[in-house]
Amino acid sequence: MRHRIVVAGTDTGIGKTVFSAGLANFLDANYWKPIQAGLEGETDSQTVARLADLSDDRIVPERYRLKTPASPHHAAEADGICIDAQSLDVPDSGERPLVIEGAGGLMVPLNRSTLYIDIFARWHLPVVLCARTTLGTINHSLLSIEALRRRKIEIVGIAFIGEENADSEATVCKIGGVRRLGRLPWLSRLTTSALRTAFEASFRRDEFDL
Repeated sequence: MRHRIVVAGTDTGIGKTVFSAGLANFLDANYWKPIQAGLEGETDSQTVARLADLSDDRIVPERYRLKTPASPHHAAEADGICIDAQSLDVPDSGERPLVIEGAGGLMVPLNRSTLYIDIFARWHLPVVLCARTTLGTINHSLLSIEALRRRKIEIVGIAFIGEENADSEATVCKIGGVRRLGRLPWLSRLTTSALRTAFEASFRRDEFDL
């Protein structure tokens, strides 16, 4: 198994953090969110720790913690700083795998000259692409797949999140030429146990063996 895997999304607000929590628990992995934009309430790292039942030492501290809930470049500017893309080196996770969660979609800017996808390309790590199942997912997914391939970023496969949409899911995978890893349904009760059960039913561990 590769020790490090990136979870990216086709858009913001699609359930990427919940998926990351499920994957970290599923693979017995550590978790890292390089940039947290928005500190009001529970952060993504705290959400993952709670849902994946991870101890503090399994959560790698964020490199940047920004107050404003916005695109990283804008949040950083509001805080009076500039994100140094070169400082975003992947930490050593020891013997455990490491799940790394991006922010928003692939083309989210970190500063005025660097996109998140540029960092993914520099890391040379495989990416799991998360996509919603609602209207618009075909376009967003295929554009994201094309952007990853253009930068020679390895795509593990696509994980859909939401209610079943068999035609859209099949269309994205066939035209995009990617594996369908599975679909994480919306959970009425989002608990560690419910998320673990959903992952066990929806995904196979060997699909993440690279």
